Amino acid sequence: MYGRDPWGGPLEINAADSATDDDRSRNLQDFDRAALSRPLDETQQSWLLGPGEQKKKKYVDLGCIIVSRKIFVWTVGSILVAGLLAGLITLIVKTVPRHHHPHAPPDNYTLALHKALMFFNAQRSGKLPKHNNVSWRGNSGMNDGKSETGSFYKDLVGGYYDAGDAIKFNFPMSFAMTMLSWSVIEYSAKYEAAGELNHVKEIIKWGTDYFLKTFNSSADSIGRMVAQVGVGDTSGGSTTPNDHYCWMRPEDIDYKRPVAECSSCSDLAAEMAAALAAASIVFKDNKAYSQKLVHGARTLFKFSRDQRGRYSGGGTDAALFYNSSSYWDEFVWGGAWLYYATGNNSYLQLATTPGLAKHAGAFWGGPDYGVLSWDNKLAGAQVLLSRLRLFLSPGYPYEEILRTFHNQTSIIMCSYLPIFTSFNRTKAGLIQLNHGRPQPLQYIVNAAFLATLYSDYLEAADTPGWYCGPNFYSTEVLREFAKTQIDYILGKNPRKMSYIAGFGNHYPRHVHHRGASIPKNKIKYNCKGGWKWRDSSKPNPNTLVGAMVAGPDKHDGFHDVRTNYNYTEPTLAGNAGLVAALVALSGDKTTGIDKNTIFSAVPPMFPTPPPPPAPWKP
Repeated sequence: MYGRDPWGGPLEINAADSATDDDRSRNLQDFDRAALSRPLDETQQSWLLGPGEQKKKKYVDLGCIIVSRKIFVWTVGSILVAGLLAGLITLIVKTVPRHHHPHAPPDNYTLALHKALMFFNAQRSGKLPKHNNVSWRGNSGMNDGKSETGSFYKDLVGGYYDAGDAIKFNFPMSFAMTMLSWSVIEYSAKYEAAGELNHVKEIIKWGTDYFLKTFNSSADSIGRMVAQVGVGDTSGGSTTPNDHYCWMRPEDIDYKRPVAECSSCSDLAAEMAAALAAASIVFKDNKAYSQKLVHGARTLFKFSRDQRGRYSGGGTDAALFYNSSSYWDEFVWGGAWLYYATGNNSYLQLATTPGLAKHAGAFWGGPDYGVLSWDNKLAGAQVLLSRLRLFLSPGYPYEEILRTFHNQTSIIMCSYLPIFTSFNRTKAGLIQLNHGRPQPLQYIVNAAFLATLYSDYLEAADTPGWYCGPNFYSTEVLREFAKTQIDYILGKNPRKMSYIAGFGNHYPRHVHHRGASIPKNKIKYNCKGGWKWRDSSKPNPNTLVGAMVAGPDKHDGFHDVRTNYNYTEPTLAGNAGLVAALVALSGDKTTGIDKNTIFSAVPPMFPTPPPPPAPWKP
């Protein structure tokens, strides 16, 4: 009988075998040698070897997974080495001294923007806020409008003084607030980057709060509104104390300040409606205030349409200083802003009525065609409505007139370029939008704003440029035009002087301005007592920071003389255009415009498609 030897050899078992024990032992030894000459598997080895003699395992049991011992060792080792390296790097980074790279300094446009906004702080009338930051100004005009009993207004405290005097002209003041609001709507990110967003919104609200006092803003229909506070007429040798005859600090005024009202003032009412409507978009996050502004804008615009007439007609005081040429451009301008503020198509239908545009001068050139100013808003309205076509393309029935406005905007932009001869330029390159007449800068800054804004519109619409006749020009050409004009104002001119007070080292020191020219020394100078400061050849004791003066003449000449307002007087409307142009050019060009905020209230251009039909059932 044979069995299988567990060590690998045959084992004979025979009950009859009579071999001796020694023979068996010898045979077993032979069998052992034969068995051990073969390789043993792990199980066999474990039988032979004791617990301390077993080989190391090739695998590691982690409970949920079994991995190769070699891989496990390498993994753990790698983690430990990586941890040591990370700790070492962290230690080096924390112990080695750091060299902070300073941020790039703000560009000139941003620096000038900070200054230009301060001008509005200096022009404030009424009870000044604690943070006004103009040390030589104080509360003034605290009795404005209070002496009129039984009127539709309680008081007219607040608002802004127009220029170097203390008159509150509501027409140019409204335009200034509209321009500031427009710039905030388009470039809020740039204001934010410059740290001026809250400041400019405060400036706008100071104006709109005052506007709401100048008519019955809670009513749906009105018949009168305030056009002006204060008087400036000194014709005929009049010696009656008023805001032009006297040279006094606003804080010291003790003469009567009449209030001018109007009942047929379409231009003023439509412009103020535009200001309130634009501001309602700026303050859209403050719902109650925004709605209040929209309601006031609707009321004013209705009044402007119902009771036609120019606010400066009939020999008013305003006609001497801010005479309005017509009210048709304000109808287009105000209608466009009310459409954006409300989304009501009736305003868009009005703004795009060909007859209105025709009366406003949209279809005939003229020497001042394309010049945006406190008097003529047509160029601004055309740019504003071109925006609608570029981004929303409302189609019929608006497409034809919007295309016309868009084409006319292109023509206006062409007229700003040096290769065209619509406008002359000084030898140093300053465009003469007012054809050599005095006070050119207020028109130039508005054009610089429109050019930069339109360039950004095209960029946002993925359009690289526009055509002037057969020639194509890139958007960069428009931006370059704006830069050269603003750079001239900031100091790149033959006189190497800045035309903004307080900006740069060389700027006008004799700004035509009552408050800036009279020292704040606890002495009250009466009406004629301040004349010595008006006529003094000494520089102003107070710097009217950020004030853009009227500007040089057509020969690049400038006379820094306080009594010559055609050179040295700043205005609200001029500085509003300056602020708008500066913020448009400031910072990073890639920031661009805010494409959508202006359309917040505008409903979808096309009706919502009907829901899909229900699934078919057999």
